[in-house]
Amino acid sequence: MSRIEIRVSGFGGQGVILAGIIIGRAAALHDGKDATLTQSFGPEARGGACSAQVVLSRERNLYPCVHRPDILVAMSQPAYDKYITEVADNALVLYEENLVDPVDLPPNCRSYGIPATRFAEDIGRKMVLNIIMLGFVTALSDAVSPQAVKKAVAESVPRGTQKLNEDAFERGYAYGLSLKDSEK
Repeated sequence: MSRIEIRVSGFGGQGVILAGIIIGRAAALHDGKDATLTQSFGPEARGGACSAQVVLSRERNLYPCVHRPDILVAMSQPAYDKYITEVADNALVLYEENLVDPVDLPPNCRSYGIPATRFAEDIGRKMVLNIIMLGFVTALSDAVSPQAVKKAVAESVPRGTQKLNEDAFERGYAYGLSLKDSEK
């Protein structure tokens, strides 16, 4: 890995920015990588478009902007529609399958959907959708190690919610591994 560009996107209120922060924290503090984060969100705040861009590299990263994401995480249809045309060749496209219809997927992309919202509701808290998506990303990419992401999740969520968030991560991670195993 020389450089991996990741864009996490969705609506404000889905935990998009926190997901980006956790990926960067996991990489920088626990995997020994250089990580930069930029974020954007619409003026609507909750419910408006938002994205977190994370760049990971083994060497010092001198350009923190995502140009052609290697990994696109889309948690809403407008986010998918806005960013799908920017993905790199052979990109990994991960999406919330109950909220995104992955049309016009570029050739050579690998794409996987997860019913993350339903899983979050099953766990009892819709707000852990982002952590389920982090587990999914971790299982299907080698951007950050599972151990690093687990540590970063525990450090980043409110006290008293660590077990809930750990369960959410494991749910997304297990689902991602099951998809990966079914391809073999």
